[in-house]
Amino acid sequence: MAGSPTNETTVETIRDLAAEAGLAHVHMLAWRDLDDVEAGGSELHAHNVASIWAEAGLKVTMRTSFAPGRPPRTVRSGYTVIRKAGRYLVFPRSVASEIAGRLGPCDGLVEIWNGMPFLSPVWWHGPRMVWLHHVHGPMWAMTLPPRLAAMGVLLEERIAPPLYRRSSVVTLSESSKAEMVNELGFRPERVRVIPPGIDPRFSPGAARAERPLVVAVGRLVPVKNFERLIRLMNEVRRDIRDVSLVIVGDGYERDALEALIAELGAETWVRLAGRVSDDELIDLYRRAWTIASTSVREGWGMTITEAAACGTPAVATRIAGHSDALEEGRSGLLGTTDEELVAHLRAVLSDSQLRARLQQGALERAASLTWDSTALETFRVLAADALRRRSHR
Repeated sequence: MAGSPTNETTVETIRDLAAEAGLAHVHMLAWRDLDDVEAGGSELHAHNVASIWAEAGLKVTMRTSFAPGRPPRTVRSGYTVIRKAGRYLVFPRSVASEIAGRLGPCDGLVEIWNGMPFLSPVWWHGPRMVWLHHVHGPMWAMTLPPRLAAMGVLLEERIAPPLYRRSSVVTLSESSKAEMVNELGFRPERVRVIPPGIDPRFSPGAARAERPLVVAVGRLVPVKNFERLIRLMNEVRRDIRDVSLVIVGDGYERDALEALIAELGAETWVRLAGRVSDDELIDLYRRAWTIASTSVREGWGMTITEAAACGTPAVATRIAGHSDALEEGRSGLLGTTDEELVAHLRAVLSDSQLRARLQQGALERAASLTWDSTALETFRVLAADALRRRSHR
């Protein structure tokens, strides 16, 4: 979600930094675009940052894969999106287009490393930075056949990292940075943590649902582990009979989740809402008693902080990203085992004093996160790389 006015000071500061660093044309290489049916937090992050950079006068071009039903070229929120090639060919074809200059002049490159890298250190020697939201680890085996998954792990954890040791890397959370340093061998001083923002439209509003309501948001894919959440909520209902669960999002696991809901006889209290409008999503956040996430891997936990801005606390798995998106015991609760998560859900849904305290903590946590700050601090990294390279020359 984007579209709120940008602070004039942010725009002016980015403009000044760009002039000093000689950055007029910035290219972004991404796996998916915001309009893709499988777009998630990474695509929203890229869109919001690109929009603010464009508002500051930068010519931003994003090269990504083909999105069904969308034109190959469009202008959105001031920046240009070029969608060509499929999920795998987008990597070599984007590199070839950049090397050949078919995307136009480029003063600075942003590589969005989402599982599969574009290997920009090998072929691009101008100002550059990398966005790496998290280490994918077990996600490979969840989404690819065994041999391809093994190749993905090998590329991400062994082959690619040495190439990026001198790169300026931006990630979203301290826990993700720790993974990159400890698991991939990145140099800590080269990894900058810049949390994502929250659109001001996420705010407290309508009254809570009359009966306990749990909301979860995300693509219906294995890494989000909605099967686990449905089973956990089935346990919660043994004590809290009137609780309901709404899962927002679409994906290829929908049929399997519908089968599980039928198996548990949960059709009356679990709803797969599919994709919803921004207004519908905000309304659900505001009405929910808690948001829940049983995701296996996250670079942050954007739905957690969006809900927090609406005054809704979270119950989530204790993973990198979640541990930074919420302040444990203040804006939400984290758990590792099924027993812990069930206990946390029961506590938040049944203890009005605990819920009120977490609601206030959620609002306070969200107040510190803005897209203005994200866009500005991220641009500082690219500008610093440009100035460093200029001084070396």
